Amino acid sequence: MEMRKSILAAGAVLVAAGLAFTGCSADTSGGGDTGSKVLTVGMPNGPQQPNQNPLATGSASLSLGYAFVVYESLMQNNEIDPTEAPTPWLAESVEWNPEYAQATITPRDGVKWSDGEAFTADDIAFSIQLRKDNPELNIDFPDQYGDISVEDGKVVVNFTTGQYVNQVKLYRLLIVPKHIWEGEDAVTFSDDDMIGTGPFTLKSFSAQAVTLTPNETYWGGKSKVAELRYDAYNDNAGLTTALTTGEAQWGWTFIPDYESTYIAKDPDHFNQVAGGGFGVDVLYLNNETKPFDNLAFRQALNMVVDHADITKTAGYGVWPEITSVTGLPQPSGDAFISEAYQGQELTVDVDGAKKVLTDAGYTYDGDKLIDPDGEAVSFKLTNPSGWTDYLDALGIIAEGAKSLGAEATVDAIVQDTWFNDTIPFGNFQASLHWTDAGSTPWNLYSNIMDGASYVPLGETANWNFGRYNNDEVTQALATYKSATEDSDRQAALDVVQKHYVEDVPGIVIWSRPAVAQYSTQNYTGFPTSEDPYANPQPTGPQAALILSKLTPSE
Repeated sequence: MEMRKSILAAGAVLVAAGLAFTGCSADTSGGGDTGSKVLTVGMPNGPQQPNQNPLATGSASLSLGYAFVVYESLMQNNEIDPTEAPTPWLAESVEWNPEYAQATITPRDGVKWSDGEAFTADDIAFSIQLRKDNPELNIDFPDQYGDISVEDGKVVVNFTTGQYVNQVKLYRLLIVPKHIWEGEDAVTFSDDDMIGTGPFTLKSFSAQAVTLTPNETYWGGKSKVAELRYDAYNDNAGLTTALTTGEAQWGWTFIPDYESTYIAKDPDHFNQVAGGGFGVDVLYLNNETKPFDNLAFRQALNMVVDHADITKTAGYGVWPEITSVTGLPQPSGDAFISEAYQGQELTVDVDGAKKVLTDAGYTYDGDKLIDPDGEAVSFKLTNPSGWTDYLDALGIIAEGAKSLGAEATVDAIVQDTWFNDTIPFGNFQASLHWTDAGSTPWNLYSNIMDGASYVPLGETANWNFGRYNNDEVTQALATYKSATEDSDRQAALDVVQKHYVEDVPGIVIWSRPAVAQYSTQNYTGFPTSEDPYANPQPTGPQAALILSKLTPSE
């Protein structure tokens, strides 16, 4: 399948400045020049249309990722270790009030746009106001911005609700120049010149390849990467080939048996690295459709899903196993597991699952499971064709269902149908889908269980695709999001975890850390398992940080 996608103390939080470029050359005398070595980033998204808008979902610059080396975020957050404090970037600091309903942003001094104009607080305020004024661009804080103002050279952003769980979303916003954008329609602006604060500037664009060169006046010092190229491949197989031949040196895709398929081709230079975080893949169970409208069957299926086999066989060991009954990935989730579930691990228990079913009125006709209505239990597990890790995982889940006497079949469908019909409208019985990561477990549970995202079958759901609806859980998630004390947040999380374990609204099947492949043939300094200083993928604000640490290979 194509891959998708700082816990701070309660009270006012001030993130100190001065940490930005620990690995970046501050040499502005030209010492960063390295000749003609090219770093090629590959993405499996096919030919692109000439739209460079870094705010518009689906634009070429966001699809391939080069928006993140031309434009920059307020802060850098390490998605690999969500508990790590953010690193100042375009903002020297961000201070929150105790309710996390107001953020005060201090811009970095001495930054210039690539056309020579000075970067100021007005640019930050303008960029955030653009999101507020254009709902199409405001995917992070829909209907949640209050007044946005500049006071004494600082930007004050008010929110209509507490944003404890969404701090990182503010830190990751890309900032654009007011003097360029203020006369444009931000939704339709193609941004051909791409005037940014980042380490690179746009040199040339075509549907298949984009070339960028170092920003000579970059505030962090001229990059030691002589040239960046972003190549568009038609699919994951095309990108895998480009990575294994060295045609592309940085990218991210799921490579089955990556050690022999990829690493073994050049073990001295080829690397794959995966980090932690709270991202998971979950088997969404349609709580309003047979057989998953029956709690006992959801519980029983959860008891026969072999998480270890799914990780080893379907994920080739790339996606770490989920062992906690709470569904939380570890070690990121260790500090959040409720006391009631500490040490409780998932096990395969077929006999126990059958007892749950028979106690709830299920019977057997030979080996065939019959539900309380007298019907044989069967269901489809649906995902797009070609998403091999998902489909293989579904096959293992189907084997678990068979051990209960239920007939489960894997239904591989067209990707567009899944995205645009199956998932949003609830036209499935069970389907694998990812969750947002975030800096706390809130996104994981909210995406699965939040009644605030509930809509009836047939209406478009943005999350909670399984249509689970429990007022106690909805209130607990709202409490967690707006609480000002850690103790209140944990108490709310205890409620959510209790219902996740007991109600089985969905089944988290494995952790989905950020995974990337890279070659050190031309440049070194990428994140490693020993030094996981950033999400290793090239398609996020962290790209600017990673580039600051790259140096030419010997």
